[in-house]
Amino acid sequence: MDFWNLAIIIIFLSQTTTGILGNFSLIFYYLYLYCKEWTLKPRDLILMNIMAANALVILSAGVPQTMALLGFKYFLSDFGCKLLVYIQGLGRSMSIGTACLLSVFQALTISSRKSCWKNHKFKVEKNISCHISLLWIMYMFINFIYFAYTLVNRNSKNVTRKRDYEYCSIVEYDEIGSLLYAALVVCPEVFFSVLMAWSSGSMTIILYRHKQRVQHIRSTHVSIRNSPESRITQNILTLVITFLAFYTLSSILRGYITLLYNNNWWLVNINRFTSLCFPSFGPFVLINNYSIVSRFSLVWIRNKHHLCTF
Repeated sequence: MDFWNLAIIIIFLSQTTTGILGNFSLIFYYLYLYCKEWTLKPRDLILMNIMAANALVILSAGVPQTMALLGFKYFLSDFGCKLLVYIQGLGRSMSIGTACLLSVFQALTISSRKSCWKNHKFKVEKNISCHISLLWIMYMFINFIYFAYTLVNRNSKNVTRKRDYEYCSIVEYDEIGSLLYAALVVCPEVFFSVLMAWSSGSMTIILYRHKQRVQHIRSTHVSIRNSPESRITQNILTLVITFLAFYTLSSILRGYITLLYNNNWWLVNINRFTSLCFPSFGPFVLINNYSIVSRFSLVWIRNKHHLCTF
């Protein structure tokens, strides 16, 4: 075994272990609260479903890929391979969809009372479970269409290419499947990514304007960089940049490999690494962002009270 193969094994093993521990620890934490009959807040429900989606990605992509690097190759049948790819697609799509939902919900939460979006906040908060369930149903159905199409065409003799995952392989028989996947899966992912970037940008603007309004009632000895608005803005930007950077790079690499039939060893492994980055390290970024948002809400209420007295 050469140095680079050993390095790749260590990286994927660390990434998979971190993802399993991070996501499942938070899932069990929220389940514990639920079993103790605590009422989970809307953000808690969204975060729990993000962790569940990330766990699907880690278990269906990270674990078998690590096993393949350790020498357990092609241990799945054609049906098992397609089922695993279906689960990977479902987890990835749900991770993007629920992360977008979290970003939109945060933007609605901190929007001003005079904003037209403030009225939608209560509707979204009241029906958050319904929105999450609809996302699961939608993506289960969308990914199932592609999964069913590959099963129906498996007896065709018109083989166009073979997709090698090292732990299994899938034979593709025409280009319609790739176009179907792009239309049903990639387009919604792009839409949710743009929506997340827009809502995060809106939050940054709202926080900046709020900081300008309340700056005169704060002590002049307090550093602007240490204000609650600055901290939450930094965490929002960290979350968005982490999310969009890894998923965008992964999508570009996956599209390049798919469309140009490029099976370069480095590109394939970099694509696999980037696709697992957010599911692996996302829990720690999300929890850090969420805890600061919760603390900021208290500061926001206190500042509103001070402003009303002037």
